[in-house]
Amino acid sequence: MSCVLRTRSSQCFLIIKSMCIVLLLLSITSGKVSAGLNYGEALTKSLLYFEAQRSGKLPSDQRVQWRGDSAPGDGSDVHIDLRGGYYDAGDNMKFGFPLAFTTTMLAWGSVEMASQLHAHNEHQNVLTAIKWATDYLIKAHPEPNVLYGQVGDAKLDHGCWMRPEDMINTSHPRPSYRIDVQHPGADLAAETAAAMAAASLAFAPSDAAYANTLISHAKDLFEFGKNHPGVYHNSITNAAGFYSSSGYEDELLWAAAWLHRATGDQMYLDYLTKASNSGGVRSAFSWDDKFVGAQVLAAKLVFEGKVKNEGKMAEYKRMAEQFICNCAQKGYSNVKKTPGGLLWFLQWENLQYTATASFVLSSYSKYLEVAQASIQCPNGVLQASDLLGLARVQVDYILGSNPKSMSYMVGFGTNYPNRPHHRGASIVSIKKDPKLKACNEGWYPWYSTPEPNPNVLVGAIVGGPDVNDVYQDERSDFQHNEPDTVTVAPFVGVFAALA
Repeated sequence: MSCVLRTRSSQCFLIIKSMCIVLLLLSITSGKVSAGLNYGEALTKSLLYFEAQRSGKLPSDQRVQWRGDSAPGDGSDVHIDLRGGYYDAGDNMKFGFPLAFTTTMLAWGSVEMASQLHAHNEHQNVLTAIKWATDYLIKAHPEPNVLYGQVGDAKLDHGCWMRPEDMINTSHPRPSYRIDVQHPGADLAAETAAAMAAASLAFAPSDAAYANTLISHAKDLFEFGKNHPGVYHNSITNAAGFYSSSGYEDELLWAAAWLHRATGDQMYLDYLTKASNSGGVRSAFSWDDKFVGAQVLAAKLVFEGKVKNEGKMAEYKRMAEQFICNCAQKGYSNVKKTPGGLLWFLQWENLQYTATASFVLSSYSKYLEVAQASIQCPNGVLQASDLLGLARVQVDYILGSNPKSMSYMVGFGTNYPNRPHHRGASIVSIKKDPKLKACNEGWYPWYSTPEPNPNVLVGAIVGGPDVNDVYQDERSDFQHNEPDTVTVAPFVGVFAALA
């Protein structure tokens, strides 16, 4: 309905104008229109990003055409096929810990926001993104107590600036690293179990056999992690300087919650109710700290009436809601905000934490709405609509409603990062220049040039501005300008919730 109408009657004009204003306000409050932003477009582009991060031989329906096949020898050093999966960020590494969390969050979004994804014709693309990861994770788990958790030497990789397609010869070794009984990693095993269990729920309606395969791996990995405690970076020491883990209790809770949701087995619920550590009130939800995720899943069981709101389950629910209250500035220890309104958690790639917080807000909003419940915070009450509104404010900031009037999603709008810290995007596509480039050949001119990246990394979300809303689009600023999968994965579900 157009709000630009002409009429001879001024009274009629005022009535029509009023109707238009009411319709516009209704559309804004329903989440379909906000600051002129198109959440459906953001959803579509976020899924394209995962195609740009693919490792291995690309499929015939690959939509990101500037990419090519890469890392064909992954796993050859241990005589296991470890091709596939995703490069974690702007490098050419396959780190299993953040990859598994990325997978879990993609799967959670696909399950929680299934109807919205179907409505926007993106449900199959989400399943495709998940399967690219789970196919790799299945291969990385060749025995019950063996899990390959990394491919590539992180120190050597970060010393190079090269396209992933150029990693095809022995001059660029890509060693495979694993955990096993003698070299445990309960956090890595349990996070991968969570990913498999969550993904099984995503595939169950369309591919029961694949879902059952995922459940089988998830069960074995959970037992592996539970029976062999320890943090994985003590076994895969090469990962320590990049994705070190702060503990493994959170991953085991998170995995148990997902396995219970996927199987209904009492043993996993018992693990949750008998756990000695509920995590308390957390300051963030991330690839390293899954307590909030486990707490939210436990709260869902309470809302659904599957468990009583007492004991440990009531504690999980209370902790989840205190985290939400802090995000809403109604708690005892509120999350810091930038002057422009962005939730500010940590200095390094802050948007990854904003992403997970926004996902929690979006999902919990659904739980409250279905249960016709609210959250009583120390400084006010939160309704379901309040939570979705809070998530919308964060998404709007990221997509352009911020002091710099720029989108932090590459390819969204007209003002977005042109120089994200990303090897593949910053070097001429192999489709245009097939000549192989060695490890050091990308530093000059590609890394050092002030020119925009030759390949647009559509859907990537960079680390974001600092605490004062300051951001510089500089390729060398990996702290604020490097995109990663753990940031985009939660936003897939949030964009779907708002679209």
